[in-house]
Amino acid sequence: MENKNFRTWLDDMNLNHPLVIAGPCSAETEEQVLKIAHELKDTDATIFRSGVWKPRTRPGTFEGNGVKALPWLQKVKEETGMMTAVEIANAHHAKLAMEFDIDVLWIGARTTVNPFAVQEIAEAIQGTEKIVLVKNPINPDLELWVGAIERLHKMNVQNIGAIHRGFSSFRKSQYRNVPSWQIPIDLKGRYPSLPIINDPSHICGNRTGIFDVSQTALDLKMDGLIVETHCDPDNAWSDAKQQIVPERLVEIMHDLKVRKPRFEREESLSNLNALRKEINAKDDQLLEILSERMQIVENIGKAKKESNVAVLQNARWKEILDKVTEKGQGQGLSDLFIERIFKAIHQESIAHQEKIINS
Repeated sequence: MENKNFRTWLDDMNLNHPLVIAGPCSAETEEQVLKIAHELKDTDATIFRSGVWKPRTRPGTFEGNGVKALPWLQKVKEETGMMTAVEIANAHHAKLAMEFDIDVLWIGARTTVNPFAVQEIAEAIQGTEKIVLVKNPINPDLELWVGAIERLHKMNVQNIGAIHRGFSSFRKSQYRNVPSWQIPIDLKGRYPSLPIINDPSHICGNRTGIFDVSQTALDLKMDGLIVETHCDPDNAWSDAKQQIVPERLVEIMHDLKVRKPRFEREESLSNLNALRKEINAKDDQLLEILSERMQIVENIGKAKKESNVAVLQNARWKEILDKVTEKGQGQGLSDLFIERIFKAIHQESIAHQEKIINS
C-alpha cells in the first residue's frame, strides 16, 4: 500500500517543525472553542482539533455537543485560517463532518477495533481527498491497525495517516496508555510512506509527561504531534488532567529537539558503523545461545515424555523468572524487559516440548 499524498502534503507545507495538531479534548461551548483557537493561531499548531462526539466509557458523562459544535469549527477556520479536525466514530459522523467541511477526520481507538464500523466509515467517505487519520486500536494489535488503514485505502481514500496514542494494559504503569513503541515502529516498517502522528496526551494521561513522550516520538522519526490544549484545563469537561494551556504548548515546541535523519560527519558515521558491527556480533551470539538453550529444552521434553510428566512446571517457571529478574536488576535491565523476553522464551520452550511429547 502506498500513501504518498499526505506525505507529499506534509513535505509541501515546508514546516520548520513537526506537524502540530492542537485544541481541546471537547468542544464545550462556542466561546471556549474560539478562544482556544485564537490563542493557538500564532503558535506552531497548524490544525485545530476538538472532540464533537465523545465516546465515553460510562453513560452520564459529557459525550460532546454533536452536530451543534460543527459550525463552531467552521468559525475557527474563518477567523484563524487554521485547518480543523474532529473524531468520527461512525458513517453518520463522517457524513456530517464532510458536510461542514472539516479538513481532517480521525478514527478513534475504540472505533479502530471494530472492522464493521471502519468499513462503513470507509464507504461513507469513499474517494475523499480529506486527510483521514487512524488511531491505533486500544489493544496492542498491529493487524487491527493495519486492517483499518487498508479498508480506507481500498475505498480510495487519498490522504491516510496514523495516530499512535498508546495501548490499554492491565499492568500498573506511569502511562494512561502504554506506548509500546515497537508497534508503531513495525507499522512504519511495513508502510514507510505512511505519516504517523504521536498523541502524548492520551499516552500520558497527565500534563507532566507530555514533553518526554513527544521527544521520544520525534527521536523515533514520527511526523508530528496531536496535543490536547485548553484555555482552562483544570475545569475542562473531559480529560482535564492531560490537557495543557497554549503557553505550555509553545514552551514544549521550543524545547523539543528535532534530530537529523542521518550522520553527516564521516568520522561519526565510521564510529557508528563500528558499533553496529559489535551489535551484529552480539546478535549472532544471542541466536547461538538461544539455539543451544532450545536443544537442552528438547532433551528435557524427551525426559518428560519418558516419565509421562506434564510440560508446564509452574514452580520451575517461577524459579527461573525470579532468578533472571533479580540478576537483570543488577545489570541495569528493567523488570518489564526481562519478563517480556523470558516469557517469550518460555512460550517457545513449551511449544518445542509439546511437539516432542505429542509426537
